[in-house]
Amino acid sequence: MNKSMIVGAVLGAVGVTAGGAFATYKMVDKGPEYADVLAVKPVKETINTPREVCKDVTVTHRRPVRDQHQVTGTVIGALAGGLLGNQIGHGSGRTIATVAGAAAGGYAGNKVQEGMQQRNTYTSTETRCDTVTDTSEKVVGYDVEYRLGEKVGQVRMDRQPGSRIPVRDGQLVLAGAAQETASR
Repeated sequence: MNKSMIVGAVLGAVGVTAGGAFATYKMVDKGPEYADVLAVKPVKETINTPREVCKDVTVTHRRPVRDQHQVTGTVIGALAGGLLGNQIGHGSGRTIATVAGAAAGGYAGNKVQEGMQQRNTYTSTETRCDTVTDTSEKVVGYDVEYRLGEKVGQVRMDRQPGSRIPVRDGQLVLAGAAQETASR
């Protein structure tokens, strides 16, 4: 045999062996390519947002009182009552009628002025504000229960995975997953 024939036979044998090894490697079961999703539960966060709500309100105010003891009303009422009482009766009865008229007129004048002061009001518009809290929920992730072969596990992901999760070299491919929790 010639040397080049031997080299050719050896190279051929090496090529056939390498091709067979590569084909066998591709046929070897490397495990599942996907993990089956068993359950997905959204993880929510409650967000409280305070805001101020203002509205205009009509407010009634009592005007300031200048004569707190209603002296003016009492005096005017007493004078009017005294004059009226003086017109009634004669002699000493006139004096009693004048005093009684002055007392009754003074009391009546006091009460009239008091009522007028209580009704002496004005209105204004004021802005009143209250803080209210708006509540909303935001999905911050998903707790995913999966089965990989015989193993059942749980992982938190930032997106919904669908029905399967890709697997590479026996590990979940979790682009954007938070963390994997222990298997059950």
